[in-house]
Amino acid sequence: MNPRIDDLRRRLERDPASIAFAQLAEEYRRAGSFEEAVEVARAGLAVHAGYVSARVTLGRALLALGRIDEAGLELAIAIRQAPDNLAATRGLAAVHQQRGDGEAALTHFESALSLAPRDPGLQDLVSSLADSARTRREAQARAERTIAALERWLAAVHGTRTERRP
Repeated sequence: MNPRIDDLRRRLERDPASIAFAQLAEEYRRAGSFEEAVEVARAGLAVHAGYVSARVTLGRALLALGRIDEAGLELAIAIRQAPDNLAATRGLAAVHQQRGDGEAALTHFESALSLAPRDPGLQDLVSSLADSARTRREAQARAERTIAALERWLAAVHGTRTERRP
Protein backbone atom coordinates (compact mmCIF):
# COMPACT_ATOMS: atom_id res chain seq x y z
CA MET A 1 0.00 0.00 0.00
CA ASN A 2 0.94 3.67 0.10
CA PRO A 3 3.44 4.37 2.92
CA ARG A 4 2.12 7.94 3.30
CA ILE A 5 -1.42 6.61 3.84
CA ASP A 6 -0.13 4.02 6.32
CA ASP A 7 1.75 6.69 8.28
CA LEU A 8 -1.24 9.03 8.40
CA ARG A 9 -3.56 6.22 9.43
CA ARG A 10 -1.22 5.32 12.33
CA ARG A 11 -1.09 8.98 13.41
CA LEU A 12 -4.87 9.12 13.41
CA GLU A 13 -5.12 5.89 15.39
CA ARG A 14 -2.80 7.34 18.05
CA ASP A 15 -4.75 10.61 18.18
CA PRO A 16 -8.31 10.33 16.80
CA ALA A 17 -8.87 14.07 17.29
CA SER A 18 -5.82 14.90 15.13
CA ILE A 19 -6.20 17.09 12.07
CA ALA A 20 -4.15 14.48 10.19
CA PHE A 21 -7.54 13.19 8.99
CA ALA A 22 -7.53 15.93 6.34
CA GLN A 23 -4.21 14.77 4.89
CA LEU A 24 -5.32 11.14 5.03
CA ALA A 25 -8.59 11.92 3.24
CA GLU A 26 -6.69 13.85 0.55
CA GLU A 27 -4.20 11.00 0.09
CA TYR A 28 -7.10 8.57 -0.30
CA ARG A 29 -8.71 10.90 -2.84
CA ARG A 30 -5.50 11.23 -4.84
CA ALA A 31 -5.10 7.45 -4.80
CA GLY A 32 -8.61 7.06 -6.22
CA SER A 33 -10.01 5.60 -3.00
CA PHE A 34 -12.94 7.99 -2.98
CA GLU A 35 -15.19 6.10 -0.55
CA GLU A 36 -12.38 5.99 2.01
CA ALA A 37 -11.71 9.69 1.46
CA VAL A 38 -15.38 10.47 2.11
CA GLU A 39 -15.47 8.31 5.24
CA VAL A 40 -12.30 9.80 6.74
CA ALA A 41 -13.25 13.38 5.84
CA ARG A 42 -16.74 13.08 7.32
CA ALA A 43 -15.42 11.55 10.54
CA GLY A 44 -12.85 14.30 10.92
CA LEU A 45 -15.26 17.09 10.04
CA ALA A 46 -17.57 15.86 12.79
CA VAL A 47 -14.84 17.05 15.18
CA HIS A 48 -13.26 19.86 13.11
CA ALA A 49 -16.23 21.32 11.19
CA GLY A 50 -14.34 24.46 10.19
CA TYR A 51 -11.45 22.68 8.47
CA VAL A 52 -11.95 24.06 4.96
CA SER A 53 -9.39 21.97 3.09
CA ALA A 54 -10.94 18.77 4.49
CA ARG A 55 -14.37 19.94 3.34
CA VAL A 56 -12.95 20.64 -0.13
CA THR A 57 -11.44 17.14 -0.20
CA LEU A 58 -14.82 15.72 0.82
CA GLY A 59 -16.57 17.67 -1.93
CA ARG A 60 -14.06 16.61 -4.57
CA ALA A 61 -14.27 12.95 -3.51
CA LEU A 62 -18.08 13.09 -3.64
CA LEU A 63 -17.87 14.67 -7.08
CA ALA A 64 -15.60 11.86 -8.26
CA LEU A 65 -18.19 9.37 -6.99
CA GLY A 66 -20.92 11.11 -8.98
CA ARG A 67 -22.70 12.28 -5.84
CA ILE A 68 -23.20 15.70 -7.36
CA ASP A 69 -25.74 17.20 -4.93
CA GLU A 70 -23.71 16.21 -1.86
CA ALA A 71 -20.54 17.53 -3.49
CA GLY A 72 -22.24 20.83 -4.28
CA LEU A 73 -23.40 21.21 -0.69
CA GLU A 74 -19.93 20.55 0.77
CA LEU A 75 -18.16 22.81 -1.71
CA ALA A 76 -20.67 25.63 -1.14
CA ILE A 77 -20.01 25.38 2.60
CA ALA A 78 -16.26 25.55 1.94
CA ILE A 79 -16.71 28.67 -0.19
CA ARG A 80 -18.83 30.33 2.52
CA GLN A 81 -16.02 29.60 5.00
CA ALA A 82 -13.24 30.67 2.61
CA PRO A 83 -14.50 32.63 -0.43
CA ASP A 84 -11.00 32.77 -1.94
CA ASN A 85 -10.45 28.99 -1.92
CA LEU A 86 -9.53 28.15 -5.50
CA ALA A 87 -10.05 24.37 -5.21
CA ALA A 88 -13.53 24.84 -3.73
CA THR A 89 -14.47 27.37 -6.42
CA ARG A 90 -13.26 25.10 -9.22
CA GLY A 91 -15.01 22.16 -7.61
CA LEU A 92 -18.31 23.99 -7.37
CA ALA A 93 -17.93 25.07 -11.00
CA ALA A 94 -17.45 21.40 -11.94
CA VAL A 95 -20.58 20.50 -9.97
CA HIS A 96 -22.62 22.99 -12.01
CA GLN A 97 -21.00 21.78 -15.21
CA GLN A 98 -21.96 18.17 -14.43
CA ARG A 99 -25.51 19.29 -13.65
CA GLY A 100 -25.65 20.85 -17.11
CA ASP A 101 -25.92 24.39 -15.77
CA GLY A 102 -23.40 26.08 -18.05
CA GLU A 103 -24.19 29.62 -16.89
CA ALA A 104 -23.54 28.83 -13.22
CA ALA A 105 -20.44 26.82 -14.15
CA LEU A 106 -19.13 29.77 -16.15
CA THR A 107 -19.77 32.15 -13.25
CA HIS A 108 -17.79 29.96 -10.85
CA PHE A 109 -14.98 29.30 -13.33
CA GLU A 110 -14.74 33.09 -13.86
CA SER A 111 -14.45 33.47 -10.08
CA ALA A 112 -11.71 30.84 -10.10
CA LEU A 113 -9.94 32.73 -12.87
CA SER A 114 -10.05 35.91 -10.79
CA LEU A 115 -8.25 33.93 -8.06
CA ALA A 116 -5.71 32.45 -10.50
CA PRO A 117 -5.54 34.90 -13.42
CA ARG A 118 -2.38 33.40 -14.90
CA ASP A 119 -3.74 29.85 -15.17
CA PRO A 120 -3.77 29.19 -18.93
CA GLY A 121 -5.95 26.08 -18.62
CA LEU A 122 -8.53 28.04 -16.67
CA GLN A 123 -8.34 30.91 -19.16
CA ASP A 124 -9.02 28.50 -22.03
CA LEU A 125 -11.88 26.84 -20.16
CA VAL A 126 -13.56 30.17 -19.33
CA SER A 127 -13.18 31.32 -22.93
CA SER A 128 -14.68 28.08 -24.24
CA LEU A 129 -17.59 28.16 -21.79
CA ALA A 130 -18.25 31.83 -22.58
CA ASP A 131 -18.36 31.01 -26.31
CA SER A 132 -20.76 28.12 -25.65
CA ALA A 133 -22.99 30.32 -23.48
CA ARG A 134 -23.08 33.00 -26.17
CA THR A 135 -23.96 30.38 -28.80
CA ARG A 136 -26.75 29.00 -26.57
CA ARG A 137 -28.17 32.48 -25.98
CA GLU A 138 -28.11 33.25 -29.71
CA ALA A 139 -29.83 29.93 -30.51
CA GLN A 140 -32.45 30.62 -27.83
CA ALA A 141 -33.12 34.08 -29.27
CA ARG A 142 -33.49 32.60 -32.79
CA ALA A 143 -35.87 29.95 -31.48
CA GLU A 144 -37.97 32.59 -29.70
CA ARG A 145 -38.16 34.70 -32.87
CA THR A 146 -39.16 31.63 -34.91
CA ILE A 147 -41.87 30.67 -32.42
CA ALA A 148 -43.23 34.23 -32.40
CA ALA A 149 -43.35 34.25 -36.23
CA LEU A 150 -45.10 30.87 -36.28
CA GLU A 151 -47.63 32.05 -33.70
CA ARG A 152 -48.37 35.15 -35.83
CA TRP A 153 -48.76 32.92 -38.90
CA LEU A 154 -51.08 30.55 -37.01
CA ALA A 155 -53.18 33.48 -35.77
CA ALA A 156 -53.44 34.78 -39.34
CA VAL A 157 -54.50 31.34 -40.60
CA HIS A 158 -57.06 31.06 -37.83
CA GLY A 159 -58.35 34.58 -38.58
CA THR A 160 -58.67 33.78 -42.30
CA ARG A 161 -60.59 30.56 -41.55
CA THR A 162 -62.92 32.42 -39.20
CA GLU A 163 -63.63 35.04 -41.87
CA ARG A 164 -64.48 32.36 -44.51
CA ARG A 165 -67.04 30.57 -42.34
CA PRO A 166 -70.66 31.47 -43.10
